[in-house]
Amino acid sequence: MENQKAPWEMLGLVFNKIKPYLAMVSLQIGYAGMYIITMVSLKRGMSHWILVVYRHAVATLVIAPFALVLERKIRPKMTISAFLKIMLLGLLEPVIDQNLYYVGMKYTSATFAAAIVNILPALTFIMAFIFRLERVKIKERHSQAKVIGTIITVTGAMVMTLYKGPIVDILWYSSSGSSHHKTITTDASSGQHWLAGTLMILACTCGWTGFFIVQSITLKEYPAELSLTTLICFMGMVEGGIAALIMERDMTSWIVGFDSNLLAAVYSGVVCSGIAYYVQGVVNKARGPVFVTAFSPLCMIITAVLGATVLAEQVHLGSLIGAIIIVIGLYSVVWGKSKDHTLTIDEKGNAQELPIVLGNSNASFEDGIISIGPTKNPKITTAKNYESLEP
Repeated sequence: MENQKAPWEMLGLVFNKIKPYLAMVSLQIGYAGMYIITMVSLKRGMSHWILVVYRHAVATLVIAPFALVLERKIRPKMTISAFLKIMLLGLLEPVIDQNLYYVGMKYTSATFAAAIVNILPALTFIMAFIFRLERVKIKERHSQAKVIGTIITVTGAMVMTLYKGPIVDILWYSSSGSSHHKTITTDASSGQHWLAGTLMILACTCGWTGFFIVQSITLKEYPAELSLTTLICFMGMVEGGIAALIMERDMTSWIVGFDSNLLAAVYSGVVCSGIAYYVQGVVNKARGPVFVTAFSPLCMIITAVLGATVLAEQVHLGSLIGAIIIVIGLYSVVWGKSKDHTLTIDEKGNAQELPIVLGNSNASFEDGIISIGPTKNPKITTAKNYESLEP
């Protein structure tokens, strides 16, 4: 009876196990909302270069106070190596990834963009393997699942890129949307550069993959998640600002009123830059970059429903087929990754069972305990069964 745990202790253990999953699912819901809000803003004329700058300015202002207060005692010293990595992080995700993504989404649709980004876990797995952040033992079943899942995922992305197909009405509302919705999506549905948009989204996904890999490496050198998030957002704002000043010469385009443009900057800054970078950093540190990227199919489903209802977007058959193939591949990758985590925990548990030396006499072997000789020869046991020994 003494070994039985109280109900609240059991709930605490369960919550700790599912906490990474809850965090990543919540992020996908936040990302889906961002895709819709920013799509509306971009369709109404906001520059994606300026949106990126405002987004990370908001994120910096929101996260910085928490970093200054909560990590004032644990923040490591800044080194040249860490600073260069932070500059690279600010370039990869805030500048390259987000600008290419916004342009690609503008040329295609929010639903299509959210679907094709599902190749992110497969690309992350490949890069993590190259940089030795992910282990692969081809004779083990879970490693085979990760490799096969990666191949299936890339195949699904190729289907989405090369085959468009007829329009499929996933919801009745998407085909009978109001005239307001139709005016918003006119330039997206007629004469859009579908292939160019697809290639931009694929390129941005490569940048996002690089971000997760560099973030995983940087956290080992600079293990302060809030401070790292603040610095990434700040560098993204500075580097994005330089790019925006070069690309946008009209200063009036920087003016933002109390409208969808301001909502897009604030929402994406707080939820998808500030909170997302921090949560991804914490989970990345605990579970690795492949786990962080393995929940994108949920975002695709939410975005597809919101895109059909809010933006009256049209979904093509090629997108649906490719998305289904990608989800099948992702399930295989996630299953293999979950087995990896279980094996890692078991290995750590075995490693912690260190030998304990006790004086005793008479050599014997009982219940896995070896005892050798009189007092000058030790009795060897492990921490696991130490408490069961009699003096």
